[in-house]
Amino acid sequence: MRHCLTFVCLLVLSLGAHAQLTIEITRGVDNPTKIAVAPLEMSGGAALPEDIGRIIEADLRRSGQFAPVPRNDMLSFPSREQEVHFRDWRVLDTEYLIVGRVEQEAGLYQVHYDLFDVLNQRKVLSRQVVEGRESQLRDIAHAVSDRVYETLTGIRGAFSTEIIYVEVLRDQLPNGGFNETFRLMRADADGARASMLLESDDPILSPVWSPDGRRVAYVSFETSRPAIFVQNLATGEREQLTDFQGLNGAPAWSPDGNQLALVLSKDGNPEIYTLDIASGRFTRRTQHFAIDTEPSWTADGKGIIFTSNRGGKPQIYQVTLANGRVERLTFDGDYNARGRISPDGRTMVMVNQRDGVFHIAAQDLETGTIRILTETYLDESPSIAPNGAMLMYATRRDDKGVLAVVSLDAGTRYTLPSEQGDVREPAWSPYFD
Repeated sequence: MRHCLTFVCLLVLSLGAHAQLTIEITRGVDNPTKIAVAPLEMSGGAALPEDIGRIIEADLRRSGQFAPVPRNDMLSFPSREQEVHFRDWRVLDTEYLIVGRVEQEAGLYQVHYDLFDVLNQRKVLSRQVVEGRESQLRDIAHAVSDRVYETLTGIRGAFSTEIIYVEVLRDQLPNGGFNETFRLMRADADGARASMLLESDDPILSPVWSPDGRRVAYVSFETSRPAIFVQNLATGEREQLTDFQGLNGAPAWSPDGNQLALVLSKDGNPEIYTLDIASGRFTRRTQHFAIDTEPSWTADGKGIIFTSNRGGKPQIYQVTLANGRVERLTFDGDYNARGRISPDGRTMVMVNQRDGVFHIAAQDLETGTIRILTETYLDESPSIAPNGAMLMYATRRDDKGVLAVVSLDAGTRYTLPSEQGDVREPAWSPYFD
């Protein structure tokens, strides 16, 4: 049942070959913290290939927690502590200030930066250094953003993470129909540096990251029926894991990366199975005449949540792996599906239908309380950031598929539409350390 394919995909293509996702912020918190990022310039006055300060500004603005001071309003551009005059920033009601400079040595760029509390005239972060090569300047900027964000909010930043998603391109045919091309794409969490992992004339569905960030699993129809593949991101090598008759879908990695939960109908009915990656052994986890689908693991790896219509309408259930006990988790609404658990295990996000409209909702797993997080009309495929602060989902705008992000408190929202084609099925990466 297992087939190994050595297939080197077009793993990293030039940026110019692919449309980028562009960020459009639609909502932030009511009182964001005002922060200034003074321009970070190269020592000696040489031009930088990337404006690191602008990337940091964009990261912090995208979080919804910060309102960066426009450069045109700045009264000075300090790059060292001795050049900081706090009165210049107090007059702009600035609460925090980042200053820094870039040095180059032996092919490496070094970013030296400090973070100041303007109101109390003190340093919060002192003499921080991040280094990398020219191709890593965006990574350096995201690392600075992560450190500043965590220092000021107490929540680990996720600006250095990535996303994968499916892009669908349509070419109109003379007969009025369409020819579709499916691409599995990888990009920074802000949509930059998009590259193609796989291109196919057949649908690609349900991409998910492995917990170590080195592999992705997804469903491809390239073999004329759905099959689950795992792809190594460093080498492009692909391995086909399933080749059963019927459904082979919805892969989900266990927290330790040793198993995949998946949906198979090889025994006549869609059920939840687990696959031990090392041995190739499949274990059936649900036993019911209803449709069981869309598995996802609990944070501790001891259970799997899934969607089932065993109660008459789609709702979310949990099976405990040790004893096979199944319990229902959702009761509010006529339809709840595609459940995903937050990293701390306290919150479940899902697709919730009310009055015929599909929204993304969050349920407190202790109290059962549900909060509607989105306001658009056809929202699906939620994926939670590794810090548990934000989630990404797919939605429609102007009859086109776009990606969108909302904070779990619903205070911050932004969209990432593509310059071409529909985008769908997002998956947020884990941390890469």
